[in-house]
Amino acid sequence: MSNHAVTAARSAPWLLAAALAMNTMDARAADPPVDVVEQLKALNDKLAAQQAEIDRLHRQVEDLELAQARGRGLTGEPQAAGTASTQAASPPAGAPADPQATASTSPPDAPLQVGQARREEDEQRREQDKALVVREHAPLFERKFTLDTGFALSYYDRRQLTLSGFLALDAIFLGTINLDQSKATLETFDVTGRYGLTDRFSIEASLPYVFRDTRFVSGGAGGASSSLSEVTVRSQGIGDVTLAAYYQLVKENARWPDVVASVRVKAPTGRDPFGLKLIQADGDNTNLNVPADLPTGSGVWSVTGNVSVLRTYDPVILFGNFGYTWNRPQDFDDISPVLNAIAPARVSLGQVFQLSGGVAIALNDRAAVSLSVSTAMQSATHTRAPGESDDSRVPGSSSNSTALNVGASYVLPSGWTFSGQLAAGLTPDSPNYVIALRGSRSF
Repeated sequence: MSNHAVTAARSAPWLLAAALAMNTMDARAADPPVDVVEQLKALNDKLAAQQAEIDRLHRQVEDLELAQARGRGLTGEPQAAGTASTQAASPPAGAPADPQATASTSPPDAPLQVGQARREEDEQRREQDKALVVREHAPLFERKFTLDTGFALSYYDRRQLTLSGFLALDAIFLGTINLDQSKATLETFDVTGRYGLTDRFSIEASLPYVFRDTRFVSGGAGGASSSLSEVTVRSQGIGDVTLAAYYQLVKENARWPDVVASVRVKAPTGRDPFGLKLIQADGDNTNLNVPADLPTGSGVWSVTGNVSVLRTYDPVILFGNFGYTWNRPQDFDDISPVLNAIAPARVSLGQVFQLSGGVAIALNDRAAVSLSVSTAMQSATHTRAPGESDDSRVPGSSSNSTALNVGASYVLPSGWTFSGQLAAGLTPDSPNYVIALRGSRSF
């Protein structure tokens, strides 16, 4: 046996022992310590719990968005968006959990995205709600043509006690006592066209058509105070045409409300109330004198300036308006109501101060309700006969008309906006009630 063989035989046990030691070390390296395995299991459990919490939060967001969508009358778009975000946040089935991907979809980022979308959605809804209210109380500044048509029914019921005679011994009245009553119905149909030249400036034109029906009731028919006579007078015709321009001085922001200024010019295209003769409609009752015709317009040019303010406090909207109307003095060939008498004069109608304010509540992006109070105070009318230098005040010509208004608006899916309003008179100079219906659409 050679020396090499002897050396190999002697070294074989040592080589075998070294190989066994190396295999033992490799086996120990392949099997990690027990504490490392437990830490990995704890981390996996924590990641699974975080993922379950993320899924729960996303489901809550979906439920909230769906509830808000139902409250606003919308479709299921918010729910679809929430489902998409949940699917994007959840990893595919069987995919390994990625800590970086899990961190990117963790709750600190998700509320920011949801809050941003909600802020944008709330801002859009506030604009829709404000536009819905503005349709009823002020013009819309859209670069579109808007057709607006409406109907208004006003009802008046007036009673007047007339004494014709004198007092004897300051206690006994000698003469006739008559109670006159008039029931008037005024129906107005109007067609209005509005066009927005810019996002701040718009113009408007309105053409009304008026129907009037008045019943006059008076006692004394046939000389008996208990007998009544009734006469009905009807008339119809075009009313006073108006032209208007609106300019938005301030757009609503965090500090200032919407401020809109407007100027409205009314032309005397309707039948004026001056010179309408009184006639005895019932031959058996000399107490009953009624006009031969009824007016459909004011008879004078007028200019009205308004300043409207609107402020949004979602979902409540506050609005107010102040206006002043100047009536241009006008010369008429005859203002006398006496039959076969002519009395030319210059008529100066009283100036009008208008004030209104109220609150509107947007129920959703399609419906809104409003409550307001409006008043119009008109000064006395003056006349001046030819050749005179001073005006003469017409007794009882000043007035104060105040009304309580309740309204509602609704937008149809077709784009038409319908609104209704009921006004109840609060003073004797105002109508007993006014019912108004309007519809508008932009093209």
